[in-house]
Amino acid sequence: MKKSLAAIVMIVPVLLGADSSEIRSTLENRIDLGKKAVGIVVGTIDDKGRAVIGYGKLAKDRDEKPDGDTVFEIGSITKVFTSLILADMVERGEVKLDDPVSKFLPASVTVPSRNGRQITLLDLSMQISGLPRLPNNMKPADMANPYADYDPPKLYAFLSGYKLQRDIGEKYEYSNLAVGLLGHALSLKAGMSYEQLVRSRILEPLGMTNSSVTLSDSQKKRLAVGHDTGLNPVKNWDLDALAGAGALRSTANDMLKFLAANLELTDTPLKAAMRRMRSVHRETGTPDLEIAMAWHVFHKFGTDIYWHNGGTAGYRSFAGFVPAKKTGVVVLCNTFFDIDDMGYHILESQYPLGKFSAPKERVEIALDPKILESYVGEYELAPTFKIKITREEARLFAQATDQPRFEIFAEKEADFFLKVVDAQITFSKDEKGAVTSLILHQGGADQKAKKIQ
Repeated sequence: MKKSLAAIVMIVPVLLGADSSEIRSTLENRIDLGKKAVGIVVGTIDDKGRAVIGYGKLAKDRDEKPDGDTVFEIGSITKVFTSLILADMVERGEVKLDDPVSKFLPASVTVPSRNGRQITLLDLSMQISGLPRLPNNMKPADMANPYADYDPPKLYAFLSGYKLQRDIGEKYEYSNLAVGLLGHALSLKAGMSYEQLVRSRILEPLGMTNSSVTLSDSQKKRLAVGHDTGLNPVKNWDLDALAGAGALRSTANDMLKFLAANLELTDTPLKAAMRRMRSVHRETGTPDLEIAMAWHVFHKFGTDIYWHNGGTAGYRSFAGFVPAKKTGVVVLCNTFFDIDDMGYHILESQYPLGKFSAPKERVEIALDPKILESYVGEYELAPTFKIKITREEARLFAQATDQPRFEIFAEKEADFFLKVVDAQITFSKDEKGAVTSLILHQGGADQKAKKIQ
């Protein structure tokens, strides 16, 4: 039986580039048919009004439906808030964009530099600092909550011992470490915690009363439970020293307030700071994609979309807007399932929208350990993203860069599948029978990775 559409708040009959029936159909496809997610909320805004559609459940084993006031982890969208704090502090004359970050850290900390150039606050915001995605001294006590025990002393120890591998400003490289460091430095400058800083500078001025780092009792009751790709409940994430990279929780209604301010549909004290964030751009190395202060900018189909997404263990999020059209969208999901295409498509209908079939039932077979051994090695999808295949007797495992290790199961001699996520791996051989590459099948895409060792 088809589920009834949950928790609809309709203020305008048409939702930007996609009408409400298309959004409902998309949610049904992903939740009911494809079994990709437990719950999703979509919020849209333009100069005519706002609308929210929620579908699915707050948790796999609960019947409550998500709506505009349901709380989700928004993950890396937090980075936009961190850079907005920076822009606001610049507007107030408290800091300068070209200030070195070392200026705001304890004197005992040695921030890496290169060729006489120091890492500035703007370098961190635009992710051109030369710092890696994550520090190499992150050794979580709890892998299910990996950032919780990464405290300032560990951050300082990493910075003082790290040598930059490239010039500062040489290239864009997405970095949780960099923006986490930015948030930490600004908090020290302001003399308060990151949570206090983001609340006083952004959340309270914009009336975002249901957004926070630490949840109140009321917010906890409205928190959507996070789920992994297998739709299993997972722990929430907590961030310490790197809070500025991904610690915020929010709701669709609150995020629409944030988008309204960025679109200048409402007049707020942050207008100048938001304009400043959009005033600087540089290339990322990806076609049609630039980076501003935190916001990414797609230039396609004659439309400039400012956007950011986020992902923690059990959530995915997307927020984007088109200044020229005064339109914005937020998509919040309580499952680690990519919903970016929904955001792009609603803002610009020429972006393709994925459609999903019912999950295929897969049957595991046993293989000779000698065959499994031939697949062992490291495969490169991109210079910064590799998949390592290892074997333990008659079991094979795959581990992607900065991710946990998962067992993979054979359904044919060269075809394997994962049980924790809807993904498959096919190994390829040359004419001599040597394994040369693998193909990762996930999310409707096939990505080839060459065996490098």
